[in-house]
Amino acid sequence: MNWDTRLIHDAQEPDPLTGSVNVPVYLTSTFAQSSPGAAKGFVYSRTGNPTRAALEKVLGRLEGGVGSLAFSSGLAATSALFMAYPSGSRIVAGDDLYAGTWRLLQVARSHGVQVDFIDTTDLANVRRSLAEGRKTNLLYLETPTNPLLKITDLRGAISVARASGTKVAVDNTFASPVLQRPLELGADVVVHSTTKYLGGHSDLIGGALVFRSRALLEKYRWYQNTQGGVPGPLECFLVLRGIHTMGLRVRAHCANAHKVAAFLSRHPKVVRTLYPGLRSHPGYTVARRQMDDFGGMVSAEIRGGLQAAKRVVRRLRVFTLAESLGGVESLVNVPALMTHRSVPRGLRERQGIREGLLRFSVGVEDSRDLLADLRQALG
Repeated sequence: MNWDTRLIHDAQEPDPLTGSVNVPVYLTSTFAQSSPGAAKGFVYSRTGNPTRAALEKVLGRLEGGVGSLAFSSGLAATSALFMAYPSGSRIVAGDDLYAGTWRLLQVARSHGVQVDFIDTTDLANVRRSLAEGRKTNLLYLETPTNPLLKITDLRGAISVARASGTKVAVDNTFASPVLQRPLELGADVVVHSTTKYLGGHSDLIGGALVFRSRALLEKYRWYQNTQGGVPGPLECFLVLRGIHTMGLRVRAHCANAHKVAAFLSRHPKVVRTLYPGLRSHPGYTVARRQMDDFGGMVSAEIRGGLQAAKRVVRRLRVFTLAESLGGVESLVNVPALMTHRSVPRGLRERQGIREGLLRFSVGVEDSRDLLADLRQALG
């Protein structure tokens, strides 16, 4: 089946009991057993729920994995991923990350895990870091990154990791499986905030891990049940509903983001525009090779720093000032004061997250309205 057909039909057959074309929402905490230990497939909804099982099956198929596990948030999924690495382990991660992931890695450090941050866009850095004397247990990547939209050569980085026996996890939230499928490039685990493009309507919180191997899936199923950070059945249903239109939405996000990035890149009040679909972007060639399009996220640094950035966001009318991304509505965020505020200022600035930086989640509105809004806000 072709992609848009798969989003509606793959692993989403009508309910065999009733014929319902949508997966039923099983609002129950527990399930009756015919005798002690003899259940009809489900025991307790923290351990497993039919609506959640349907979502996990779909996500596994869409990413090309053997299966997936759904969580109550993207951070709950990432927390479970890191939980498997005890004191004495080593994690190497990209140096531009969602701040929530950065915070989790500080927690891992406090538990005795060695965490090193490197620029993974340069494969020489990856080779050098993984060749160091101490074994690396996990290479953790974002591509495109949050918020600087840096691009890592997944096939190249995964090949380097394979040579040293290192597992690779990729946060694929910004791209979604519509645009990029890291498991097909050799990654071991894919991480998602299902809140974003998978759900697509800013009406749920959720996360997921998708696995290349059955052994990893079963290992993390134990962590999922033990940790308990699972989504409710209604949230799972909403993600399933969002997946039906994800292809249409993501292509619309991309089309609008191309226009927004082109406009911002030419505006005299913009110092720099970060979008992998611009030929001037250093990751353009790699992104073109490993992605089916360049995504709906655009970052831009406003001339005049923080005060100028504040003036711009106050004047925007179609773009809403809010955290999160991937919904049908366009959002704007000031990372230094919002999503990445918890990262120390000196570290932010060394990474390139300056106070005048704006991160746009470009929605699916009419592009003419988005460009008019930017035009009047920038003055």
